[in-house]
Amino acid sequence: MAILRYALYRFATMLLTLVVVSALVFVIINLPPGDYLSNQINELRASGQSAGIAKAEFLRTEYALDRPVYQQYLIWVGFIPGPNGFSGLLQGDFGWSFEFDSPVAEIVGDTLWLTVLVNLAAVLFVYVVALPLGVLAAAKSKTWVDYTSAFVGYIGLATPNFLLALILFYYGNKYFDLPIGGLMDPVFEGEPLGWEKVKSILIHLIVPTFVIGTSGAAGMMQRLRANLLDELGKPYVETAIAKGMGPTRMLTKYPLRMAFNPFVADIGNLLPSMVSGSVLVSVVLGLQTIGPTLLTALKTQDLFLSGFVLMFVALLTLVGTMISDVLLVLLDPRIQYEGRET
Repeated sequence: MAILRYALYRFATMLLTLVVVSALVFVIINLPPGDYLSNQINELRASGQSAGIAKAEFLRTEYALDRPVYQQYLIWVGFIPGPNGFSGLLQGDFGWSFEFDSPVAEIVGDTLWLTVLVNLAAVLFVYVVALPLGVLAAAKSKTWVDYTSAFVGYIGLATPNFLLALILFYYGNKYFDLPIGGLMDPVFEGEPLGWEKVKSILIHLIVPTFVIGTSGAAGMMQRLRANLLDELGKPYVETAIAKGMGPTRMLTKYPLRMAFNPFVADIGNLLPSMVSGSVLVSVVLGLQTIGPTLLTALKTQDLFLSGFVLMFVALLTLVGTMISDVLLVLLDPRIQYEGRET
């Protein structure tokens, strides 16, 4: 029951943090002078298009952009009623994209699940690659296995993602007939999910998964190696060896468990960092993820679209952090939480 209380406490903390983050996101987005509609109105006035000005002014009133910033924020979140009553994020209304002239929900609807899919695949790649290589490098320290793993890790950290994307973009198609760009064949866009569409998505995921996950896997492998070497040098390991415990059982029983903490702790920032860090990769590979949409929204000061995308990334961060905190107290008995008996 103690762990359940702790999980509920972390969930409540996450909700409060999300409210604070939403306020910061809204304020930061409004820091640059003007917004999409005011910029558009200035351009229309300069060209003398009165009809367009009337429409832009109507949209400003319709979405409460003519009100003070604090009221705009409260209406956007859904804390107070706006021109159309309570209609904010809490009520499932993500607002209107002025750049694309469509509801935000329609624009991000197809890209959200593809974004989550790509980055979950990249996270899985990170863990599958980093765990065995990190353990092997530590267990075979100062051998050719360790040096080779370190070399591969440094290459992964030093190579920019967009450059790796360009290389695989060309050679993957030339030698392995991998598809160029996108996350599915164009014929499947807008079609219901079926086996052929799933197969197309899985094939298209190969290059993005490798590109986005390479640097994360390299960094995590190095951290796991360093932590595991530190644990292997502690007295309890020497005691276990002196008592005749086998090397494999000794490695997995305590040192690996203690060194595994960074793997769990990184859940909180790995996924959102990949979402934000894959923007250039998404542009280069033509991926239908939320990264290029965020880039366009920020450049054009599209308030509601950029605000929702940033809140989505913040939600990923907070959910991942909550999950990692709960898993850490289950994994490592040295970590204390309120309610645990000592």
